[in-house]
Amino acid sequence: MLFLSWGRPSPQEQKACIDKSGGVFNYDSKYRGATAKSASSLKDDQELSKDGFALNHARFLVGSGLDTYEKGKTALKTWRHFGLDWAFVDPKTPIQNEAKFCVCVKEFLPWVMMPLQVVYVNESKRAKKTAASFGFGSGTLQGHLLAGEERFSIELDENNQVWYEILSLSKPAHFLSFIGYPYAQLRQKYFAHQSVNAVKKHLSAS
Repeated sequence: MLFLSWGRPSPQEQKACIDKSGGVFNYDSKYRGATAKSASSLKDDQELSKDGFALNHARFLVGSGLDTYEKGKTALKTWRHFGLDWAFVDPKTPIQNEAKFCVCVKEFLPWVMMPLQVVYVNESKRAKKTAASFGFGSGTLQGHLLAGEERFSIELDENNQVWYEILSLSKPAHFLSFIGYPYAQLRQKYFAHQSVNAVKKHLSAS
């Protein structure tokens, strides 16, 4: 399966994409929730690499203070990190377990719709309120070009600095991504830099 649209995908097209995926994950259940772990622990996981997964990790300093953290959390909850000309998620998509959605990406002429499902939502606050974090991970469904999982998170550390982090593990799940996987990896890195700019734009505007 490959879900394409010649124009910007409508909500109806996105729903059809999700329905056709059957809500079935396209990666092994033993890796469900894997991105909730730290990047360092995933880098040390030999089983992931043996099963063909590549790790993509990016962490950016986006400001400081509790107010910036709260604004960053709002940015993630409203999908501002996908507020790009060439990639978007319906901002009405709820950040909650089992919520299904499409990442819509413009590749050359057509748009590609790729179905996912939220696997977990994590939020924590330390007792003294000196540090906090919010993040969620989503897994790929049948019809996605890649197989794997991705986490987006925002963190206020003990030094009062706010960090935006993207962590994903993925491998090709379609013959097109097998052929063009190096390109897909470059696009992941490009997205990370574009995404942090989108988050910073939201922080400065709000």
